Amino acid sequence: MTNLDPNPELIDYNMPEQAEGLAPGFAEKYGTDYIVEVLEPRAVPLGGPRAMTVQRTIPQRARSLIGAWCFLDYFGPDDVARSGGMRVARHPHTGLATVSWLFEGRIDHIDSAGNWALVRPGEVNLMSAGFGITHSEHSTSDTTILHGVQLWYAFPEEHRFTEPHLDQYRPETVTGDGWEAKVAIGSLLGSTSPVETYSPLCAAEIRLEPHTTLNIDVPAEHEHGLLAVECTANFNGALIEENHLGYLGTGVTQLQLSCGEHPIRVMLVGGEPLNEDIVMWWNFVGRSHHEIARWRQRYQAEMGFEPPAEGSPLVGHDLDTAIAGPLLDELLPSVYPDGTSFPQYGQFPPDEPPPLPAPALPTLPMKPRQNPPTAARRKPQEDR
Repeated sequence: MTNLDPNPELIDYNMPEQAEGLAPGFAEKYGTDYIVEVLEPRAVPLGGPRAMTVQRTIPQRARSLIGAWCFLDYFGPDDVARSGGMRVARHPHTGLATVSWLFEGRIDHIDSAGNWALVRPGEVNLMSAGFGITHSEHSTSDTTILHGVQLWYAFPEEHRFTEPHLDQYRPETVTGDGWEAKVAIGSLLGSTSPVETYSPLCAAEIRLEPHTTLNIDVPAEHEHGLLAVECTANFNGALIEENHLGYLGTGVTQLQLSCGEHPIRVMLVGGEPLNEDIVMWWNFVGRSHHEIARWRQRYQAEMGFEPPAEGSPLVGHDLDTAIAGPLLDELLPSVYPDGTSFPQYGQFPPDEPPPLPAPALPTLPMKPRQNPPTAARRKPQEDR
C-alpha cells in the first residue's frame, strides 16, 4: 500500500504544541492501573472519489511510532463492486518493511525483487524494502469484500540498506477459554512466528467470545497498540472505540483484553522502542531531508518522470517510461555514486499499469520525527 496523499503531511514534532504529545484526535483514558492513550483514525482515500478509503491511526501528531511500527492503515469491510477495491500501481519504498494482513478478500502482490504473491486472509505478507523496492497491489477479480490492515515498520540504522525480499507465513491458530489468536510477527500467547524482523516486534489478530477476559504476558521493554476492529474493546480497563487505537507504553508486563455481550476482534502490535529519529515522507523512511530527496529523484528518473541527476547511470539517456529492455541490460552493472545498485528500484514485469509519480518535495527541509516518551504512566493514586 502507498500513501497516495499528493501532499503528504509534514509534522514538526519539535513545536511547543507537540511537547506533551497531545493533538486533535488524541485522548487519554484511565485504565485499571495505567493511563491508556487513544488515537482516533483519520480517513485517507486511496485515489479518486470512488476509491477505497482507509482509516489511518499512525503516524499522527500525538504518536508517530509504536516500537518500530510507523504506519497502520485499516480498511474495509469494503464492497469492491462500489469502490473498485485496491488498485495501487507500482510505487517505491525504502528503509522499511510493509506487513499486510487480511480478514477477507485477496490481493495480488508484484514487486521488483522478482516476487509475485497472493495475499490471503490469515496469512502474513512481509515485504522488506531495504535500499529500495517497487511493488503493486491489486485486489483479485474474485474478491467481493476487502477487509484488513497494512502496517509498516522502520528499519534500524544497521539494517536500512539490506537486500529487498519477501516473506510469507500462515500462522497456526492458538486457542484458550473463549479466545483464539494468530501471531503473524514475533511471540505472543505461546506462539512464535518464524518471520524475521530487524527490530523486536509483535503483531497478532485476536478474537474473544462474549464475556471473555484474556491476560497476555508481554516484555516490560515493549510498548503496544491495540486496534479495535469493528468493535469496542476493553484494553487494560479502558474502552477503545471501533477502529481506534489504544496505546500502552513500556513498563507494562501484562495486557488484559476483555469484552461484554458481543464478541470482539482486535489487532495487537508492539515492540521495543526504535529510539531513532526518522524522516518519513510519502513511501520513504530515511534519516534526513537529503536522503528522501535523493531517493525520490532516483525513483522519478528510473520511472521516466524526471531527468536524472549528476552521477546517475541514466545521464545521457532520455526516458519517457520506466527503464527496461536493452538499455537496462546495458546499464545493469552500474552503481550510483554512493554504491547503491542500479536500478535502485529494480525491474518490473512488462504489461503492468504505469508507475505512480512521486509528489513534489516540500519547499522547507523536513525534520525528523521525535516520538513522545514511551514509558507507561500510572494513573493517579486517588483514582485507583
